[in-house]
Amino acid sequence: MVTFSRTTLKSTNLFLAAFFLLITFLAPGPGAAKDYLDIDAPAFQKFPIAITGFTKAGADSDKEGLATWFPDNLSKYLEMTGYFNIIPRKAFLEDPARSQEKILFGDWTTIGADYLVKGHFRGQGKDLVVEMRLYDTVRGELMREKKYTGKTADSKDMAIQFVNEILLALTGERGVFNTQIAYVQKQGKNSEIRTITFDGSAQKQVTDYHSLTLAPRWSPDGKWISFTSYRDGNPDFYVAGLKGGAAKKVSHFPGLNLSGAWSPDGRKILLTLSKDGNQEIYAMDSTSGYLQRLTYEYAIDVSPVWSPDGKSIAFVSNRAGSPQIYIMDSDGRNVKRLTREGSYNTSPSWSPKGNQIAYESTTQGVFQLFTIGPDGTNPQQLTSQGGEHKHPSWSPDGRYLAFTVKSGGIDRIAVMNANGTNIRILCEGSNPAWSQYFK
Repeated sequence: MVTFSRTTLKSTNLFLAAFFLLITFLAPGPGAAKDYLDIDAPAFQKFPIAITGFTKAGADSDKEGLATWFPDNLSKYLEMTGYFNIIPRKAFLEDPARSQEKILFGDWTTIGADYLVKGHFRGQGKDLVVEMRLYDTVRGELMREKKYTGKTADSKDMAIQFVNEILLALTGERGVFNTQIAYVQKQGKNSEIRTITFDGSAQKQVTDYHSLTLAPRWSPDGKWISFTSYRDGNPDFYVAGLKGGAAKKVSHFPGLNLSGAWSPDGRKILLTLSKDGNQEIYAMDSTSGYLQRLTYEYAIDVSPVWSPDGKSIAFVSNRAGSPQIYIMDSDGRNVKRLTREGSYNTSPSWSPKGNQIAYESTTQGVFQLFTIGPDGTNPQQLTSQGGEHKHPSWSPDGRYLAFTVKSGGIDRIAVMNANGTNIRILCEGSNPAWSQYFK
């Protein structure tokens, strides 16, 4: 277990140098607010940051190589976010022998580093104690200071925790390293549900049904995953706990029982059922199993997702002749067509902030990812690379999208920043669903 000391925040009225945008940090106090740089704005430029080698106390040798491991991995995780420009160490002017003496901030601004990370570690009995600091080199001030105590095996957790501190200090929000992405992995003619973390590690298998298993969806508290499986021959709806125990078959009407999104409060689950002869959308009470039918159309209605406030539902219907995205109230009333451009628009995913809906659409015969406002305005194309781009799913902070990219006949899970940049492949798989934060 890693323990953390209290954060020390000392920077006020922070200014980026020269050609970078202005950020103002108001002094913390009762009712005080902070203004952070909008990292999703078109004019955003990456934060230039330098990370020095860590120093070790005592005469013992650094057998684990932590002096370089920590800066290497801090750099790796910061680069994953897509918001940082890591200054190469060969550009450093500081003498390593002076690393624990007074910092010459001018040496860092000269090489273009507006921020600086320094670290120190020591053994304390069987524990490892690591101290990390974030500085604003332009102001010459300490921004964050953290001490972590744990085992050497906890080094990754320590590095990720401090990356979250850096993000919090500069953007006002922590990172998404403490989240998971559920996805479908093909295994021969079958498929199973697995999970993976934002950095592409800690893959875990959720199902082992040796059948076609599809459409994973997270409960808001991250304790449950729902999905559809042909384990017993029919496409039935299941809910599985992440802490073990057998999955429960919740809906098994003859025909399709397709998993949909959970409501923000976890009290309802959206389903697509064909029990009445047509694919319609229902809301199921997650406790009692009571079903409320929401759509009544001869057309196909599928892929329902809640708005963040739980008041609206986006879904896909071909009632106008081709698959398009619609929005309705949570009780099924006031249905409105959202997408007007493109002949095939599916897989809506509502952003956590409620201001955008991501979806897939065919353009020049290939699926690409788009976003649109919930009022139907400002459609934006996010991807244009070769291959198919499908099944978008938002991160809980709304800064990233997970999706399926298909190239060379292989489906892969990828993540990218919400503006379409910084695409990174995680693993083979499809149909990703991003969790909320885990405690």
